[in-house]
Amino acid sequence: MRWFISSGTLNVPQAGGPIAFSLVALSLTGQTSGGAAMMFAMTLAQVAGAIPFARLGKRLPMATYLRLLVVARTVALVSIAGLASSQASFTWLIVWAAVAGLVNGAAHGYLRAVLNHLASAQRLPRALGIAATLNELTFVLAPVAASGLGTLSPALAVLVLALVGAVPALMVPNTGAAALQNVRGVGGSVLSPVILLWLACAAAGGATVASIEIGAVALALSFGYEPALAIVFTVPLCLASVAGGIWVSVRNRMATQRAVVAKLFVMTLGSALVALELSVATTVVGTILIGSVLAPLGTYYSLRLDALAPPQRRPEVFALQRTAQATGVILASGVLTVVSLSVAAIVVTGLMIVVTLVVGIASRGAPLPFR
Repeated sequence: MRWFISSGTLNVPQAGGPIAFSLVALSLTGQTSGGAAMMFAMTLAQVAGAIPFARLGKRLPMATYLRLLVVARTVALVSIAGLASSQASFTWLIVWAAVAGLVNGAAHGYLRAVLNHLASAQRLPRALGIAATLNELTFVLAPVAASGLGTLSPALAVLVLALVGAVPALMVPNTGAAALQNVRGVGGSVLSPVILLWLACAAAGGATVASIEIGAVALALSFGYEPALAIVFTVPLCLASVAGGIWVSVRNRMATQRAVVAKLFVMTLGSALVALELSVATTVVGTILIGSVLAPLGTYYSLRLDALAPPQRRPEVFALQRTAQATGVILASGVLTVVSLSVAAIVVTGLMIVVTLVVGIASRGAPLPFR
């Protein structure tokens, strides 16, 4: 239960950050674009810091190092709240957002590695399914909380997100003196072809979800709705994802390779329906298809990477999984910035088609091994 609480609260700053940072930017500069700049800096820093910060903790007990990472992020976020309340230069807020992002990937990697010491291999699918469900609830509730608190004070919203995001430092269970340098096992690369394959799938899935969440307002406008009705597309996505996480938890089994290919095809089909923009109904069906397989696929990637990673480098691989998802978000946001929503959706769908085909071919005996 302590690990679940830690897992559910670790991502609160990232989930509520876009709204909280946008409100901070609006109060300081009169425009919300600065909030996007802060999130962009945080995400880029996460990509850059994932492997270096994951390697820095090899000599420390995993739970202890995770606490240090969370404390470092909390200090950075509290600094943002303080600078916002004192009307400081907005450049400093972007800098501190990047500092907060540097440890995000490594923190996720170590939290996932801690789970291996708490749950048996037979119980991991259920545990990861519950974690996926809690993660979706976090990404639903945190923006609502950030919006409500931001109406009182943008700085207060950032401060509360920072404090809730610090909960893992207090709640994460101890793993004794277990340190990565003492873990025995066969060495190997964290970037083998098969690991890269699953990381590419994670990135494609991240880009698919981000294209809907970021482009929801544009979707609403394209169908003649008010911007506020963007929730018509985002809420079904989140609800379907929660349902998928519950299904994984109840089933408590690792999916077969054939089932994974089928789920990738479902996500590809959902992305294609969104890209076609045939009607509101078909677009919503597309988001539901995507959401329904999001948690099962994420759970499978985590279990597969767990089996493929060298034991002493598992936090690095799990950090790379989160970084791959972040890379997908960066890709989707970048494409949406330079081209229309329709073109961006086609690009993302093309990416899903590629990874689905590669996994399908590999599962039939191509040179990319699954074991």
